[in-house]
Amino acid sequence: MTSTPPSLSTPVVLVPSYNLPLALVGLAIPTVLFLPWVGLVIALFGVFLLYQTVSLQLHFTPTALDIYRGETLLRRFPYSDWLTWRIFWQPVPILFYFREVKSIHFLPILFDPKMLQVCLESRIPPKA
Repeated sequence: MTSTPPSLSTPVVLVPSYNLPLALVGLAIPTVLFLPWVGLVIALFGVFLLYQTVSLQLHFTPTALDIYRGETLLRRFPYSDWLTWRIFWQPVPILFYFREVKSIHFLPILFDPKMLQVCLESRIPPKA
């Protein structure tokens, strides 16, 4: 991975990151021993996020953030509608927030957080 931003005219597909789902499943294992229901809920959420990590793709196109499942476009978020964005908890990024004109979105970090930030900064510079 390079430190230079990708070309704005070239679409970028983010590489999946299994860190968050695997950490949740790993946390669930000892939790099941002491709090079985809590551990089961954490494990199920981790498995759900693992499925999402495997099946979803984020594409940064010249004009929008597109979310795909396989070859099917699920949702398009045009950059022109974005007001702000933020990646929460920088030491270990776990949550990506962005606000559009009409809605707010929170997404777990299921993709390479460094490349996510590079793509965001190059396409939608943070507002001061």
